[in-house]
Amino acid sequence: MGDSARILMTSPDHYEVCYAINPWMKPEEWAADQGQARHRAKGQWAALAAALQAAGMTIEVMPAEPGLPDLVFPANAAIVLDRRALLARFRHPERQGEEACFRRLFDGLRQQGRLDEVDQFPPEEFQEGAGDCIWDAERQWFWAGHGPRSTAASLDGIRRFFGRPVIGLELVTERFYHLDTCFAALSGGEILYYPAAFSAESRAILGELVPAERHIAATAEEAAAFSLNAVNIGRQLIMAPPPPRLRALLEERGYHCAALDLSSFVLSGGAAFCMTLRLDLTSRAAA
Repeated sequence: MGDSARILMTSPDHYEVCYAINPWMKPEEWAADQGQARHRAKGQWAALAAALQAAGMTIEVMPAEPGLPDLVFPANAAIVLDRRALLARFRHPERQGEEACFRRLFDGLRQQGRLDEVDQFPPEEFQEGAGDCIWDAERQWFWAGHGPRSTAASLDGIRRFFGRPVIGLELVTERFYHLDTCFAALSGGEILYYPAAFSAESRAILGELVPAERHIAATAEEAAAFSLNAVNIGRQLIMAPPPPRLRALLEERGYHCAALDLSSFVLSGGAAFCMTLRLDLTSRAAA
């Protein structure tokens, strides 16, 4: 892939689970074994970085900041496509301090000539980055989640900024609070998703826009394993360990599952996709 295949990660040096803003977060479990928990998290982060590098990605590491433990999930920082970045606005006060950190980072990338434009959603319009806005390279549009975190109004802002189609999908459960926890657009054109996370109307949209043979519907167990929160590079899926049924389905379709223990981050409601942000995505129009 070369140096142009770039992905952002944030150092885990200040990662911890010290509050609960989603149903997965268990600060009491972290506190019960805090010393070992930090050690495990750093090891799991390093294993993910190594797997991404082995798959051909160049990793850019953003420094951690004290008091911002969820900075380790840069998928929520921004939506990035065609050298343009639209920065997030966070719903929960616990994460709003991340906005200034990401603004400095992306403004720096623009000043270095590595991005052409950086903008941000207005303060009253919540939108939590690529975690709720997934680029579908096969169809050349964004799938955008709204509900628990991002507002439906943010969809128009994405359309205006990028000039690309945006397909809104309503999320209806706090357990699957971001689109990337329950949906992946795979390189072969399949969509991997957990149907119960979506409204009936959104399930109907998926049925209308994607042929049935390209649907991979996950079970509740598979979604709870955070194996849908995967980084897809070519035919490789770097992911939390998928249950056997899902692994078999993916391998039958020609994907290789690189399963990693990411339990320290699942304890905060995130896994491989949440811990990364692609900086190099391009549409066909810009290629």
